[in-house]
Amino acid sequence: MFDNIKLIAMDLDGTLTQHKQPLTPENRAALEALAKKYRLVMVGAGQVMRIFNQLEQFPIDVIGNYGLQYGKYNPETKNLDIIRDAVFPCDRESVDKRVTMLREKYGFTEFRGENTEFHPSGCVTFPVLGTKAKLEDKLAFDPDRKKRRAIYADVCEVFSDYTVFVGGSSSFDMAPMPYNKRYALELYCAELGLKPENVVYIGDDYGPGGNDESVYLSDFPYLTI
Repeated sequence: MFDNIKLIAMDLDGTLTQHKQPLTPENRAALEALAKKYRLVMVGAGQVMRIFNQLEQFPIDVIGNYGLQYGKYNPETKNLDIIRDAVFPCDRESVDKRVTMLREKYGFTEFRGENTEFHPSGCVTFPVLGTKAKLEDKLAFDPDRKKRRAIYADVCEVFSDYTVFVGGSSSFDMAPMPYNKRYALELYCAELGLKPENVVYIGDDYGPGGNDESVYLSDFPYLTI
């Protein structure tokens, strides 16, 4: 069944590493073995260079910000050439009002720091506990994601101009439509002339609202972690 496979696409945190942690020696060795036969690409939610540096400059293409960024590995410089770095306008006033409305509706009116986090790319984070929340509070807030999944459909409706994800330990992350990991992977494959049956995706966050869910529900073969 693997004769058609040309590309292995992967998530990072929760799949190959834990949050902000480097590759283990075992997983680095696994990537090195796979790279002898397949093309590899990392498909991430964070910025391209952050992912590349977390990987300790492993020679791999990196898609970041749900496809808004794309870095191609250059074996001569041993660095990434930034091929795409899209920035979308954001109506901050509208976004902030919608976040406030959701806070008031669901009782999340006590928070530390800013109401909303705006990213340079045009992506947005709704930090339920605020941008300056204590780490222990964030980790204890919704470890099984039940609280956020209970209101996920409503957040998606309110932010219908964004792709919404249940992000981190206590937030919702949003990327401008139509960007998500499936769309990002489709763009990458189109450039290489690859079809879904030529790809295997490996990821852990494939449940409702997970940032790998769009790939899991697509035509791309998927290995769950």
